[in-house]
Amino acid sequence: MDVGDGELLRLIGEGNRRAFDVLYARHAPWLVLRLRRRCRDPELVRELLQETFLTVWRAAATYRGDGAVVGWLWAVAVRRLIDARRRALARPQSVGSPGEEILAWSPSAEEEVMARAYDADLERALHRLAPELRAVLQATVLDGLSVREAAVLLGLPEGTVKTRAMRARRELREALS
Repeated sequence: MDVGDGELLRLIGEGNRRAFDVLYARHAPWLVLRLRRRCRDPELVRELLQETFLTVWRAAATYRGDGAVVGWLWAVAVRRLIDARRRALARPQSVGSPGEEILAWSPSAEEEVMARAYDADLERALHRLAPELRAVLQATVLDGLSVREAAVLLGLPEGTVKTRAMRARRELREALS
């Protein structure tokens, strides 16, 4: 299939398995490399890749086409990585020698509730941002791209990326204070 990513997502949304295979072959290699830069556990990287493309299969019909597909794929993968890290932090883990049962720190119920409340406030504040500011924040903060990488991904000059990132942070600070 020699079609663009947006068209592939439209076809995937209609249940086209061939389009899914093409999108996977096109994007899985770089996605694995990017995930490996943020996670050293190869098994977790494989799980994250699988979860990302499972989400793509299920949610392709919801893709609005208001940005590059690669950015959308990376955002899905990063959310999966964040979820995996949160799950790992929430599980108590044994430390020390096998006979010595000492539990590592895990968040209290109050901390979990406060984190969810903060996350909800942050999510609401993010959704109030203009789409162009949200896209820059997603690329530079959530995706961990440099200003240069974000500029290439978003098709903007580097100075514009910096300015929008500064504006977005200022608006978030105001919304969260």
